[in-house]
Amino acid sequence: MAGGAVTAEDYAALRPRLFAIAYRMLGSVSEAEDVVQEALLRAHGARTEIEVPEAWLVSVTTRLAIDGLRSARVRRETYAGPWLPEPLVEDAAPARIEEAESISMAFLVLLERLSPVERAVFLLRDVFDYGFAEIAGVVERSEANVRQILVRARRAIDAERPRFEASAERRDELAARFMAAASSGDLDGLVALLADDVTIYGDGGGKGSARPAPLTGADKVARFLLGLARLGERWSLENRPAVVNGQPGFVSYDGSGRVVSALSIEIADGAVVALRSVVNPDKLGHLGEASDVARVTARG
Repeated sequence: MAGGAVTAEDYAALRPRLFAIAYRMLGSVSEAEDVVQEALLRAHGARTEIEVPEAWLVSVTTRLAIDGLRSARVRRETYAGPWLPEPLVEDAAPARIEEAESISMAFLVLLERLSPVERAVFLLRDVFDYGFAEIAGVVERSEANVRQILVRARRAIDAERPRFEASAERRDELAARFMAAASSGDLDGLVALLADDVTIYGDGGGKGSARPAPLTGADKVARFLLGLARLGERWSLENRPAVVNGQPGFVSYDGSGRVVSALSIEIADGAVVALRSVVNPDKLGHLGEASDVARVTARG
């Protein structure tokens, strides 16, 4: 490549890491992909030699994500209803529990409390294990300032860091029982699997049918879920189990195979503690063609 040292092989090897950083920064699959593509274009257009491709691409990707997050936060101030990240649906859960937790919807929503620079410092250090000198170069601050930023960010996150089931096997078994109870209409069985303070969040963005506010309480959530199940039967929806943001869940499809919603199930201490459902069709396009079902019901 003229003017640089980032080869196609470099990019292929680094792309998963760059996307992982950008997605955790932005909470958007589409925006993260745009950021990573822009970083590659800048590498191709670099006028000076790029001696360390990873360091260069991570810096550019993170800075672009910081800029993107600043714009996104302005848009989110007027977002209709609860905001959730674009669902990241994968074939299998990450091998490391810590990695699965850091892409969970609960964790990404919590990161919204941080400023863009705080978020970058926190992620680069505590999730991706970069050194303070490297991070200082990325965010263009002194190492001492980076350490101070990290302390503030950790304090904000640790105060309400979400809990997760330590055993992946136990988590998956409980999720399977939850989905079976919901699909069979077993109210008592469903309530038994829910934490007393379980909460369901729905992100319709004003364009998809979703509750305007979270709903809390085992009995209330169970009855609401069974109501959704009956509605799904009427619309001939199919729920396919999936790994959604590192957690068990499912993606719903209409009779034509178009995507209706994606739901993530958060499990801790042997019970379902939260459910997060994305129905906003604008956030589902990367999973396939979005269904008209949610749009139609959103209009009433």
